[in-house]
Parts: sequence; C-alpha cells; structure tokens
Amino acid sequence: MASQLPDDRIVMTLDAGRTGLKFSAIRGIEIVVGPVTRATEGDNLDRCLHNIIDGFETLQHSLPAAPVAISFAFPGPADYPRGIISNLKNFPAFEGDVALGPILEDKFHIPVFINNDGDLFAYGEAIAGFLPYVNDLLAKAGNPKRFRNLLGITLGTGFGAGIVHDGQLLLGDNSAAGEAWLLRNKLDPNTNAEEGTSIRAVRRVYAQHAHTNFEDAPEPKVIFEIGMGQAPGNQEAAREAYRQLGVVTGDAIAQALTLIDGLVVLGGGISPAWPLFMPALIESLNATYDANRLPRLPSIVFNAQDSADLERFLHGDARQVSLGHSARTIEFDPMRRTAVGLSRLGTTLAVAVGARAFALRKLDHPD
Repeated sequence: MASQLPDDRIVMTLDAGRTGLKFSAIRGIEIVVGPVTRATEGDNLDRCLHNIIDGFETLQHSLPAAPVAISFAFPGPADYPRGIISNLKNFPAFEGDVALGPILEDKFHIPVFINNDGDLFAYGEAIAGFLPYVNDLLAKAGNPKRFRNLLGITLGTGFGAGIVHDGQLLLGDNSAAGEAWLLRNKLDPNTNAEEGTSIRAVRRVYAQHAHTNFEDAPEPKVIFEIGMGQAPGNQEAAREAYRQLGVVTGDAIAQALTLIDGLVVLGGGISPAWPLFMPALIESLNATYDANRLPRLPSIVFNAQDSADLERFLHGDARQVSLGHSARTIEFDPMRRTAVGLSRLGTTLAVAVGARAFALRKLDHPD
C-alpha cells in the first residue's frame, strides 16, 4: 500500500457536505491545490451539478500537471462502481437516479471514482495513517506482531465505517459493506446505532439530563467543553451524553470486530471528544456477557490514546520459543489484542488519501 505514496500522479477530489463543496487536488499525501469551495445547493439538481463541475474546473486550471482521475466521497445510497447516486435525503435534488460519475467523465474525459466517506477514510488511514503508525511503533518496540486489517469509524452527523482487509478496501457486492450505522443500538435496541453515536445523539442526551429542549442543546464541541469544565453548563449532563455515546459506539465496534479482527481508528467531528467517551467505549469492548461470563471479544482492546495502555499493547506477551533440539529460537507473541485510536492524518486528509489511492489502484489494476 505505501508504495503508492511516492507516485507523482495527481487526483482531484471533493469533500461534499450539505452546506458546502470543498475541492482539492492531492499528490501522495499532500494537497497540492485547494481547497476550492462552492455552495452545495442540494435542493436544485442543475445548480448542484453546475457547482460540482465548476469547482473541478477551477481546481484543474491551477494544477501543475494534468490530473489522471477524479475520486471522491459522496453520500449514498448509491451504486458506487457505476457512479449512480439515488434518492439522497440530505440532497433533495438527487431524487431518482443521477449518473454523477458518468456526467463528470463526459465533462472531464478522465476516469471518475465515487465511494462512501467511511470507506475512503479507512483506506487512507490504512495507507498512511493509523495502521502504519501502530506497526511502526511495534517494530520500534521490538515486538514481532503486525496488523493488516483496519476498521475505520467516523463519528459526526452520522455513524460511518470502512473496512480494509490485508490492503484491500472491502466494498461489498452491493456497495454496502461497512454500513455500521444500521447495527443495533445497545441502549435502545429498537433503534439503530447511529441514534446513539451521532451529533444529534449527544445533543439529545444532554438535553434530557439538563432538562432542556433539544433545540436549546449546544453543539457537541460545546458539550465537550462543558463536560471538561471549560465552559458553563450542566457538566453532569455533558459527561453522561458522551458516556452513552461511548457505550453505544463501543458495542457497535465490538459487533464488527468479531468478524473483522483488526485495529480500529476513529475520525469525524466528534472524535476530538475522546477523553469523555473513550473510557466507556473501551469498557464496552472488554466487557463480558452477564449470563456466562464469556468475553465480548476474543482479543483484549487497548486505548492507543492512553500512554500507559499503549505501552502495554506494544509490549504484549513477546517471548522466544525454542525449536526443540536446535539452538535457534523464534519470536512469538501469543497475546490476542487490538487497539483503538484517533486518526493520524485528520479525517479530511485521510479521505483524500484514500480517494487518490483507490483511483490509482483502479487505474493500475482494472477489473
């Protein structure tokens, strides 16, 4: 994966939000031009498409070399391999089926690749972020263990996820792998996990415990500051809001890790509040079932944001194993474990790095 980084090819990318479009050009793991911003105008298809095309055109005119592809994240549901976006709730203009990828290919005459932001975030962190960071720390610690699988989680307006298995981004047969937002909500099993892991969840729980209306609840950044004693407000309610987010997020991650078995990296707008939610998240991952005391996971989960926990993770249970009659020994670390930590690139850059790497892989190894 890392071999792609020195490649000089430029890919144009886009961060598409409900209120704004942010265009950049990336080479390696660096933004070479941008950001260029345009309004989304997601309630009018013609204006939205015009702004997307205009943003890429403006970006293209400032590039030091011709781009080889356009690659970016866009909300779904979508047939991402075909570049067709269908019936978006947050973009009312995209009613029915809109062939966004082919429209851009006809305009710019270069390949266009569209994916989910959770997928591209995980891919970027697997290439140049959390995954190589952890493996480098293990090597420096003299531990033989290495990781090749990564679950990327984004916490923000929604609850996104992406899965990288042995260097490959797992997309699924219906472009629907990693749809963690539909996992069950531990604290309210009649709803999905996103209702306990998102911006609205933090605001809702704060409002409930502060005895105020949801509309009057502050944004999560302020709620975090209240919980840390850095801003006025109901500190107990703020801490409870993030504790509940940690419980639901941890349980959802546990459900995923039973099948994925890899490292976990967190990104998104809520992730900087980890000091308030990470303890409950880690506790959920390392919990046992009440009825039979079986562990929630086959592996111990460590908090990579805590220096002492990280040190225990890196040391593991490394030992030398004798080869019987031979004088030679081999390194061995039998401890089943994983770690949860924050994005090393930042969410926006990780998505861009993932978008570029996905495009180059498709160009170099077409199906």
